[in-house]
Amino acid sequence: MLFQFIDLAFLFFFSLATLFLMRKVAQAIGLVDKPNARKCHNGAVPLVGGISICISLLYFLFNNRDIIPHSELYGVCVALLVIVGTLDDKFDLSFKLRFVVQAALSVAMMLLGGIELNTLGNMFGFGDVVLGWFGYVVTILAVVGAINAFNMVDGIDGLLGGLSIVTFGGLALLLLHDGQDSLAYLCVVLIAVLLPYILLNLGAFGRKYKVFMGDAGSMLIGFTVIWFLLLSSQNGTNPPLRPVTALWLIALPLMDMAAIMIRRIRRGDSPFKPDREHLHHIFQRLGLTSQQTLIVICLVATGLASFGIYGEVSGIPEATMFFGFIAMFFVYALLLAYVWRITSFVRAKLSQHRKIASKQPEG
Repeated sequence: MLFQFIDLAFLFFFSLATLFLMRKVAQAIGLVDKPNARKCHNGAVPLVGGISICISLLYFLFNNRDIIPHSELYGVCVALLVIVGTLDDKFDLSFKLRFVVQAALSVAMMLLGGIELNTLGNMFGFGDVVLGWFGYVVTILAVVGAINAFNMVDGIDGLLGGLSIVTFGGLALLLLHDGQDSLAYLCVVLIAVLLPYILLNLGAFGRKYKVFMGDAGSMLIGFTVIWFLLLSSQNGTNPPLRPVTALWLIALPLMDMAAIMIRRIRRGDSPFKPDREHLHHIFQRLGLTSQQTLIVICLVATGLASFGIYGEVSGIPEATMFFGFIAMFFVYALLLAYVWRITSFVRAKLSQHRKIASKQPEG
């Protein structure tokens, strides 16, 4: 236990030092995020969060190659994703090219690592659903979906890091409960190397040292999440994690991505067209600050993940868990569809309440 604590502390400071070093490199080569119509921040901010996390993670894997099966393959995949993400941050690559790379890496994950979605479990209540050859297609969709779900949610300071910690923390607890200590420890390692980024991203060292994750980081996190979920839910005849539980561990990024894409398609826009209609934008329109929005969303995500953990540990039927998730998604999508009416109504009520309160005599 003491050795692990020292190891995690070292990784924390290793990641922190890497961030400060890469900031200088990013500023020298112009790898920075500049304010525009969709990005409201001050000055050019280095896009090095993902690079730092990748370097720290690869350093750990190089010294602990047996911690998970096919750790070398995983390391190569995340390194390639970070390279592509960094090029996208710098040169704004086509989303089609990014999808091709993500799909290619998912194929490598299946063919070289044997990690794929073989079964959905008893998700529909009619017995285990075995996917067979169709599992290859579903795995590719799952990988691309997870990567882009975490990419889309990266909209305010600390949010991507906070939601990642919720997911990796929840998965670590489930794996510890099942006795898979090595994979659980790797989840904790990821949290340790994420924390320095969150501190700098939130301005804990001052605005001068602020950094952003960039597409490199969001793709790394999304790919890592789906790799770990597949590894923990498909490894053997009695996997420790039922596939439906994975939905609850990444519920908020997944629901936000799906609802937003549906709304864009109904509007006649591309599902990949950027906008300011994500959940964090809605909370900010309601009058919450960025910090308040971060806290509320992370608390909601923690509640959803906690329900997934409770359902897994207590043995709530998989069909109940699945249809409960679908019902929650429809409620979420419905609220998002009428978000303008809802926000206008809430703001009007809040304004009315403030006027009444201001007219009341003091004392």
